[in-house]
Amino acid sequence: MVRPTAQVLTLLELLQSGGIRTVAELAHRLGVEGRTVRRYVGHLIDLDVPVESVRGRHGGYRLAPGYRMPPLMLSDDEALAVLLGLVAGPRTGLATTSDTASETAAAKIRRVLPERLARRLGTVLEALAFTAPPGKFGAPQTEVLLAVADAVRHYQPMSIRYTTADGRRSERTLHPYGLVAHSGRWYVTGADPEIGEDRTLRLDRITDARTLPGSFEPPAGPDPAQRVLSALAKAPYRYEVTLRIQATVEQLRTRLPASIAIVEELPSPADADLDNEGWLRVELRAERLDWLPPVLASLDRPFVIERPDELRGLVTALADRLTTSARRVRPLPDGSS
Repeated sequence: MVRPTAQVLTLLELLQSGGIRTVAELAHRLGVEGRTVRRYVGHLIDLDVPVESVRGRHGGYRLAPGYRMPPLMLSDDEALAVLLGLVAGPRTGLATTSDTASETAAAKIRRVLPERLARRLGTVLEALAFTAPPGKFGAPQTEVLLAVADAVRHYQPMSIRYTTADGRRSERTLHPYGLVAHSGRWYVTGADPEIGEDRTLRLDRITDARTLPGSFEPPAGPDPAQRVLSALAKAPYRYEVTLRIQATVEQLRTRLPASIAIVEELPSPADADLDNEGWLRVELRAERLDWLPPVLASLDRPFVIERPDELRGLVTALADRLTTSARRVRPLPDGSS
């Protein structure tokens, strides 16, 4: 016979799956009568689990928001997914300034797991190795992250304190459109009403964020992720590079992602032959140019350098080095060529 305690925990698991569960449905799933379901619900309420009764034709029970999180009922797959997420989060930058939060959360979950499952998951985590060392990413403050997310959801303006890369501090108003995680960093994209332009700001450089009265209309056009990628591609650097490359957008994106380069299709003249079709204009900014010639070589597509002239010399030098290496013959054991 199934013990009442096990039935109560099974009821909690059913309610945690979301939505309203009717008494008849719960009674069927538990194999008990309706009055027993009501008694089990009373047990959960006695344990401070926020179970809410919903009246009406389609009424029943559901979990309501409460001050305490109800105990989680995780399957083997769910427990492994949670633990792997906690381990991988800090390595990908998806963490906050609470450096130990992932570790303590994982420890708490492992403590309450059944011994069999805890042992199996522990084996996975002990055997797991990463090919890259943990990254050193700027992590946002938890309160800042939560405040910005709430403002994004409700389209509320914010007052933020921001520190730029060169250490300049300012207080500004922002109409936040969305939160974006990219390459180990958190960004918020939105409009600065004082200058009338869009801004993309790193969340770890915001030291204080609070909502302001009122609301704003979200803009039409690209989604927040595309806005962030476009802003990163336009960030000011030492060199502004413009190229024409005969390739497809898909071919270019394998080497020049949207966060690095802006790609624009060029209109083809009406009398152009097939050899002149399919050219794209590529614009990007870079602090150094030495990485670009190998990228162009790896694309293996025809290209024209419009600017800067320094890039032509670097491409020519790479071509000369490749030609010299290709013509080099392996020396014989006695040292003669």
